[in-house]
Formats: sequence, structure tokens, C-alpha cells
Amino acid sequence: MKAIDYIRLLSLAAIWGASFLFMRIASPAIGPINTAFFRVFFGLIGLAFIILIIRKSLEFRGKLGKILILGAINSGIPFLMYSIAATLLPTGYSAILNATTPLTGAMIGLFIFGERLSLRKWIGVTLGIIGITVITTVGDSNTVGNIYIGVAACIIATIGYGFAGFLTRKWITQQGGLDSTLVAFGSQIGATAFLSPFLIWNISYGPSIDWLQGDVWISLLAVGFLCTSLAYILYFRLIADIGPLRSLTVTFLVPPFAVLWGFLVLDETISSGFLSGSAVILLSVWLIVGPDSQKTA
Repeated sequence: MKAIDYIRLLSLAAIWGASFLFMRIASPAIGPINTAFFRVFFGLIGLAFIILIIRKSLEFRGKLGKILILGAINSGIPFLMYSIAATLLPTGYSAILNATTPLTGAMIGLFIFGERLSLRKWIGVTLGIIGITVITTVGDSNTVGNIYIGVAACIIATIGYGFAGFLTRKWITQQGGLDSTLVAFGSQIGATAFLSPFLIWNISYGPSIDWLQGDVWISLLAVGFLCTSLAYILYFRLIADIGPLRSLTVTFLVPPFAVLWGFLVLDETISSGFLSGSAVILLSVWLIVGPDSQKTA
């Protein structure tokens, strides 16, 4: 990896760490479906503005259909799941469970895409499962609602990320590649289309919502334009440059930022049980994405 790749990873981690904070503010106020939709919608608008400014040609070279599917898998489903989790879990919980993405990516690579797992990776997967179990069973004084539903939602999101990473390599990178801005733009079109029916249903039949909440709209704009538009340009560029598994290592760096933002803005605290489970998960991620795993990927 080049120096610029490390800079992109760190920047992306700080931005995505903030996304858990913004969802934690918005989701309890307006609901998970609305939060997820406006995240991808504002992300789409932001990317459209960027494309207009730089006068990027919308030449998808026959890949638009697959990119739309990627959008549902890599944005629509995960953002909805994390918005659900944001109503149940503190910011740090969702972020550390998001860090299991390389773990689920390794398993998906093994069973679906024929990737090999070294002994080091197998140890990492085992430790990851143990870490998730510790976090789920220990609990936290700040946890609201059913922790099991929140954890399950986060795991479903990581499965979506894992699939999307390999599908991006198979459908985009190995098929001649495509500009990362176009991939991000097309994926948000797909995610917006995927979530639109849920939004229509929720507005028609869901509970009434107070839409005049300034902090909520600030959070939605930030999570859309900053944590989605800008972040996905960085993410898809990383996949093209360093591959899907190493790109997923960004999730290793996200939790410290998410915990910091949660502490500074929402005064959230973390328990010793959370720290123990987090340490085990981060160790498992390090084992999965370390040098030995890269040789067998």
C-alpha cells in the first residue's frame, strides 16, 4: 500500500465514524427507514453535484445495472440495518460491530467466491465470533431496547458490505474498471430506488413524525453529503487500488473515531464488557487482514 492509500483509509475511518453519531441522532427522532432513505438520497444529490462540477461523463460502459444492484447491497440494506441499530445501541456498539466486516468478508470469500483461509484467518474468525458474543451478552448501561436485534442488524449490514466488496471486484474492477465517482453515484441511485418503497409505506402508514427538528436535518445532511457522497468516492477508489479485503480494513479504524464522537457529542460512556469484546474483535480483524492473510486471498 502507498502512503496515499493510508491517508485515504484514515480519512474514511474518521468520516464513517461520524456517520454512526449522525444516525444515532436522527434514527430515534424520525425512524430508521426515513434516516436510511435520506442518507442515500442526500448522498445521491451530493454525488450528482460533484459530477456536474467536474463535468464527468456518465459513461457506465454497460455496468449500470450491476452498479444499481451493488447500491442496494452495499448501501440500501446496510444503511437501513445501521439505522435500526442506532435506535437500540450506543454509537460505539454499532461501530465495533461494523468492524467485523472483514470477518464476514473472509467467510463470504471462503464459501461463495472460493477464497482460501489460512490458519491465521481461521483463528481471527473464531476470535471475532467470541468478541461478538461477549459484547452481546455482557450488555451496557447505555443500551436501549433489545440488544440482540441491534447486534443482528449490524451483522446483516456487514454481510452486505462483504458481498459488495467481492462483487465490486468481480463486476467492476475485473471487467475493465470504472471511475470511482461513477460507481458511487450509480450505487446511490440503486440504494435510493431500493429504499423508496419503504419510505412511501412508512410515510403512509407509519407513526407521525415531527419533521421540524434542526439537529436531525443537520445530521441527515452530514451523513448524506459527507459520510456517503465523499466517503464512497474514497471507498470505491480504495477497492480499485488495494482490493476488497484490504479496503475493508477501514472498519478496524472506525470504532475509535465513533466512540470519540459519541463521547464528545452525546456524552456516551463505554463499559468494561464492551472494551473486552472490542479488544477481541479488533484482534480478530488484525489477524484476518494481516500480511499472512493477504498472501492467501
